[in-house]
Amino acid sequence: MSAIPIVVVGGFLGSGKTTLLRSTLTGDPHTAVIVNEFGAISLDHRLLRASEDRVAVVGGGCACCAKREDLMHVLRELLDDRDRGRNEMRRVVIEMSGLADPAPVVFTIATDPMLRHHYAVERLTVTVDAVNGAHQLGVHAEVAKQILVADELVVTKADLVEPEQLEVLVERLAGLNPAATIRAAREGVPDPQPLRDPAAEAGTARALAGRLEAELGSQHTGDVRTLRVDGAGPVDWVGFAVWLSMLLHTHGEQVLRVKGLLELDGGALVSINGVQHIVHTPEHLPAERIPDEPPGIVFITRGLDTDRLSTSLAAFQRVARITGGAAAA
Repeated sequence: MSAIPIVVVGGFLGSGKTTLLRSTLTGDPHTAVIVNEFGAISLDHRLLRASEDRVAVVGGGCACCAKREDLMHVLRELLDDRDRGRNEMRRVVIEMSGLADPAPVVFTIATDPMLRHHYAVERLTVTVDAVNGAHQLGVHAEVAKQILVADELVVTKADLVEPEQLEVLVERLAGLNPAATIRAAREGVPDPQPLRDPAAEAGTARALAGRLEAELGSQHTGDVRTLRVDGAGPVDWVGFAVWLSMLLHTHGEQVLRVKGLLELDGGALVSINGVQHIVHTPEHLPAERIPDEPPGIVFITRGLDTDRLSTSLAAFQRVARITGGAAAA
């Protein structure tokens, strides 16, 4: 049986998470909703559970290794209820509290011996308030962290601001997290077409094969930097995998986000998706499933020298090519 997909919904206080869920889950009896608060919010026709935010820290106090014991218990209980015919769960949505970091939830699911065989995090969605988001981003560190780890950013209350204000905020969000899809929501309903979709921009990848470009990150976040690995040429998978494993082992807390596509020898593509220490199982895709050339991979880091990262990755690729060629000979 395939893993049950989980959507984690985060966002700062008052950014419209619950309103978004009400509009998107109406009439869906197959989605279980876990609310990361003391009390459950009543949503019609869905399974609702509340997860008290008790955190047991492992790994020497590393925040990204925190396990929410109640969350694990609720996920196990949902599975048991499904097996006993008490629910028809096909998907889970976890609504985080307004000050929460979504990354530990991903860690919990990906590392728990039982949960990882039954659940898979499909997407991290983060809501951003169109009216107050720019101000909150400047004064609350939690807002920037939530944005940096997201797969999808939903700018809520877009109907309450002028188009120019919305455009400025979207550009700022894209600068912080170039790997995220960005869409607007009006009266809690997301627009069908995203304002920005990195996957649809694959054709804009740079033409030089294998080129690595270290980009200065957003000026809004100080020590946050991005590194883009272009997807215009094949990458040695073994060399990349070893390099990424060593990077995350040494600097996992500082690698906030890893997301994108790599082209391998023979034209195959592999999808990479990771948050801090955790990288989901890479998905190998046939080239024909991607209409344009792959967009490459974006690393969002905090406090790391992206020039050194670029240099080290290039060195690993060179060694892998040499040793691979020697082995083939």
